[in-house]
Amino acid sequence: MAIDKLWIIKIGGNIIDHPEGLSRFLDRFASLRGRKVLVHGGGKIATRIAADLGIEATLVAGRRITDESMLRVVTMVYAGLTNKQVVAALQARKCNALGLSGADGNTIKAVKRPVHEIDYGFVGDILPASVDDDAIASLMESGFVPVFSAITHDGQGQLLNTNADTIASALAVALSSRYNTSLVYCFEKAGVLRDVNDAASVIPEIRAAEFEELTTSGVVADGMVPKLHNAFDAIAKGVHEVCIGHADDLHLLHEQQFGTRMVK
Repeated sequence: MAIDKLWIIKIGGNIIDHPEGLSRFLDRFASLRGRKVLVHGGGKIATRIAADLGIEATLVAGRRITDESMLRVVTMVYAGLTNKQVVAALQARKCNALGLSGADGNTIKAVKRPVHEIDYGFVGDILPASVDDDAIASLMESGFVPVFSAITHDGQGQLLNTNADTIASALAVALSSRYNTSLVYCFEKAGVLRDVNDAASVIPEIRAAEFEELTTSGVVADGMVPKLHNAFDAIAKGVHEVCIGHADDLHLLHEQQFGTRMVK
């Protein structure tokens, strides 16, 4: 029996923060054939609202410290304002979206990150078997398109701010036993570039065996290295493919011409 196609698509703040770019992306997402799940980050809105409330945002190496006050803000913004704006926009496009946090339906649990050198506060890490794939599959089989914010819970009443990339990967891995799952990261470049100064030098496909060579030679460097490490980790755990590319090119997924594909 054929396994149904599933797209797990993650968008970041670079899309959320730009209304015109977000509108174009949602047009393409709504038109994407097959089952699909959207995961979104928060963008700069939480930082702006926190400032309005007199709450200072603290970042360490680009990672947000989530104390009790900031947790209130990111929950309101990520799971509230941003999530519902995206859901309403998709409903306007005849896409039957359902906005969720990990607490809704107990779909995604996490554990509070242990304190080592840095205390990140109420930040959640996802463990294996933390995703209730039965519940999420049931929603999709009922015709809903889940839209997850970057908020999870620990099962004991505590909400946690959780990295959206991690949520997308965990969802893809958990659902890969049920569906032919592709994990798609949309960001501001057309894909993984062979030359960072040449926007047209997109590498169309990277296999696991080629990854080490690309990192050793310096073609893949800096922040792209952990992205690809995570991509191949997801593939090793059952995800069919991971794609990285520009949000405006989402419509090219069906033709396998979207950005860079990572495959086993």
